[in-house]
Amino acid sequence: MDLKQLRALVTVADTGNVTRAAALLNIVQPAVSRQLRLLEEDVGAALFDRSRQGMALTEAGRTLVEYARRVIQELERARAEIQPAAGGVGGIVTVGLLPSTADLLAYALVAAVGLQYPGIRVRIATAYAGTLQGWLESGEVDLSLLYDPRQTSTLRVRPLLDEVLWLVGLPASGLRPGQPFAVAGLAGRPLVLPSAPHGLRLLVEQAAAQQSVALNVVAETNAMSVQKSLVRGGLGLTVLPTIAVAEDIAAGHLVGAPLSEPALERKIVLASASSRHISTPVRCVSAALVDCMAQAVARGQWPAARWLAGPPGA
Repeated sequence: MDLKQLRALVTVADTGNVTRAAALLNIVQPAVSRQLRLLEEDVGAALFDRSRQGMALTEAGRTLVEYARRVIQELERARAEIQPAAGGVGGIVTVGLLPSTADLLAYALVAAVGLQYPGIRVRIATAYAGTLQGWLESGEVDLSLLYDPRQTSTLRVRPLLDEVLWLVGLPASGLRPGQPFAVAGLAGRPLVLPSAPHGLRLLVEQAAAQQSVALNVVAETNAMSVQKSLVRGGLGLTVLPTIAVAEDIAAGHLVGAPLSEPALERKIVLASASSRHISTPVRCVSAALVDCMAQAVARGQWPAARWLAGPPGA
């Protein structure tokens, strides 16, 4: 098994066709077929079902493709780090961002890294916290923002900020930033919430249970954009961090109020896998991300957030 065979495997899997794969790899079609045949002989299993419609991965093929992608990615990152741009730090760093933070941080981070470390290429991955944690542990991302995970030996964690969760609705709902909304007041109100086991849903359910409140969940979605869209359509109220609705509130499309009695807060942390070496490029991108977040809080771009990590660069 060698790198050429793994590249052939991944490219054929992506294109579903040996001819197209050969063109992308800039080699002749028989060479691609030969690499696949050698790979199948090596692993002792068919990797593709071949038909007139194209090449479809078998179960064994799907398993090997996942590992092949990781091997290729790791080698690309190693090459970029060993042979950086002249006179600077270089490499590929994959950063996981929570959906509520991506709009605010993605451009700022890429721009900051590009200015300070032009030899580093940043890849941005967005997903909910559970998925991001899985990607961290499998090595698919180098560092990631998470909502304060349970203590685990698999992660290094640095707390960055606390953010308050707000009840959000249409202007007619009467919600006001200066008037906290008690959790007990949720009784009977139609709610649009993420489905369990999403962390936000668990926080809302725990707070409601403390107040003996039965929640009236009229819709569930794990897509934040859909969550806001359903609220804008008048289906009900929702619960979100202020960063997720700051632009909607500023534009007058939505209004919100902090939840209270009990207050609902989430801690955002910066995490990396404890089993992986923290390379110089990862340290550089980590520092840039912390700087971007600290500056966003200081400028008021992250409403209702409390910075925990000390001054930028600390």
